Amino acid sequence: MLAPTYQTFKDIVSASIDPKRILTNPLQTLAYGTDASFYRLIPKIVILVHNETEVIEIIKQAKLLDIALTFRAAGTSLSGQAITDSVLVVATHGWKNFELLDNNQRVKLEPGIIGAKANNYLAPHGLKIGPDPASIGACMIGGIVANNASGMCCGTAQNSYQTIADIRIVLHDGTILDTADAQSVAAFKKDQSALIQEIENLRDQIKSNETLYHQIQNKFKIKNTTGYSINALVDYQDPIDIIKHLMVGSEGTLAFISNVTFKTVIDEKYKSCSLIFFHTIQDACKATILLKSSPVAAVELLDRESIRSVENDYDAPDYFKTLPESACALLVECRDNDLNVLKEKQDAIRLQIQSIPTYTDYEFTSDPKQYYFNWKARKGLLPTVGGLRKNGTTVIIEDVAFPLPQLADACLELKDLFKKYEYHDAVLFGHALEGNLHFVFSQDFSNQTEVDRYEKLMSELSVLVVDRFNGSLKAEHGTGRNMAPFVEKEWGSTAYEIMKRIKNIFDPNNKINPDVIINPDPKAHLKNLKPLPECNDIVDKCMECGFCEPHCVSEGLTLSPRQRIVIAREISRLESTNEDPQRLADIRKDVTYQLDETCATDGLCALACPVHIDTGKFVKTWRASQLDTGNKKVAAYIGSHMAGTTAFMRTGLKIVSFFHSIFGTTIMTALSNLSHFITFGKVPKWIPEMPKGAHKINTNQKHL
Repeated sequence: MLAPTYQTFKDIVSASIDPKRILTNPLQTLAYGTDASFYRLIPKIVILVHNETEVIEIIKQAKLLDIALTFRAAGTSLSGQAITDSVLVVATHGWKNFELLDNNQRVKLEPGIIGAKANNYLAPHGLKIGPDPASIGACMIGGIVANNASGMCCGTAQNSYQTIADIRIVLHDGTILDTADAQSVAAFKKDQSALIQEIENLRDQIKSNETLYHQIQNKFKIKNTTGYSINALVDYQDPIDIIKHLMVGSEGTLAFISNVTFKTVIDEKYKSCSLIFFHTIQDACKATILLKSSPVAAVELLDRESIRSVENDYDAPDYFKTLPESACALLVECRDNDLNVLKEKQDAIRLQIQSIPTYTDYEFTSDPKQYYFNWKARKGLLPTVGGLRKNGTTVIIEDVAFPLPQLADACLELKDLFKKYEYHDAVLFGHALEGNLHFVFSQDFSNQTEVDRYEKLMSELSVLVVDRFNGSLKAEHGTGRNMAPFVEKEWGSTAYEIMKRIKNIFDPNNKINPDVIINPDPKAHLKNLKPLPECNDIVDKCMECGFCEPHCVSEGLTLSPRQRIVIAREISRLESTNEDPQRLADIRKDVTYQLDETCATDGLCALACPVHIDTGKFVKTWRASQLDTGNKKVAAYIGSHMAGTTAFMRTGLKIVSFFHSIFGTTIMTALSNLSHFITFGKVPKWIPEMPKGAHKINTNQKHL
């Protein structure tokens, strides 16, 4: 039962939003409340919004009732950006519109469009959007902008911050700002003059503080998503431009993003890549420094443990298993629209790093199979490592950035840190060209000793990154809840106070995605940790990344594969702990339709899953487990008497068709509905489209 304030809120918004899209039952709030991070909060209400008018109504009513809101697109963020125990507003279905502008030089996109889909719209024109995160096949435009997504090839030149042209946002009081609309901008400047003045004050304060000004400039020379994008206050003079860029990376804490316009970038026609192995990680980092001035599109580092995690892939070369422990690989990509120029770039890259010995010879490849494997090995590292973890543990990914000249030393010290705290499964990889490293490891949060170990690691990591190398604690995955306690550590008190003022300017009551980015709790990263209990061997390796969702035919009708696994895990947890029998009963009440009956069990999710989890296969086992002895006997009988069963069905369909020809459709429909009603659904409804019984196939007939 909802608390009175939330019930009032639900009653009010139900007048203008389809009540079927306002979810409050325990199964759906848990399913939709779960994202790809290792944190979990269960919202009291989930609203599946379809347009901006609905969002404005929700924002206004929530403000009147002092209710916190969190906005969500695909839920693929990793640091706890989009979870809440209040109201979750999901903008996916109904937010798919796009528009090509200025001879395709810009593209306007709504937040529910998947990044890869946006590129599909642009592909016929040889263009794409700038950000290219590894999750681009699942993440959506709203999250890409809200997290200042970058990726493997865009660096800091073509990330969301650099390629945004315009944005349309809804503020905490329902005010709209559309930076592409001169009238909207003029009205905003007139009606929100106090907000504009505050932005200008912050801008002027920073520009009058030489130390702070240069600190901001220097920290954004490398990838940095720790805290707000306060480089906007340095890079731009006009307050509208500043607001536009402050929204990038704000993680839904300042406003709702209705649409965004990106400047498009060229998607070169010809691409080739090479997986180059070096004897040591130091050699790989030295090569990266040399490659910085060569015509490369991407340079990705994979340490020995990263290679080990993919060496059993079907397409992995055998020599992967024989590499020495010190080996390190760089995945180097070059691109061009001219094939001859592409080959010249390959030669230039070879020449650039010829002074550094490689472990094996290497070739650039455009062969689709080899090219795809090279990038699959890199893009799938997070879920792949997640799939190798021990059941019951979660997988954590952190991403940090260092000045490129210090990358080698930073790699070695990070590895020493993993050894110190016995994270023996940790792998190190990332966008070496930008000094951006990701590290992935499994973590058990089921006991205090393990939580303490994680706390010590994070504490020492912050010292290593900030004090030792002056790097950034979050390069591209966003601050979220995970790094919120360390924002001040990285930026210092002066810059942190400015970030707090930014939050207060746009959200004075702290009701828009609270506790994300700005969080005074020094232990916030250790709270609300997601349980991942063992459930079934088929799905236990799932890390809830959400890569499966765009491929699921029932996603949007009921649950996605990720959500089915979430529900199955919770049922397993509640059954084993007996923690809340009523909650278990409430979830079980809806599970048959949501998890079982609406799953197509087609296995399409396994094609998209980096660890090949077939949720359909799991649902089949679930379905079988729900059958009683009598049903199983009937199924076994039918299975062993198929000839008789099909003969019986043919005859039955012929009989039904005969009566249909006599009674006609109207009377037949009425009789069918009556039979269905008086048998309490045991007799299925007849529909006019039902086929006639076919003639038996003569298997002895010879075919010419």
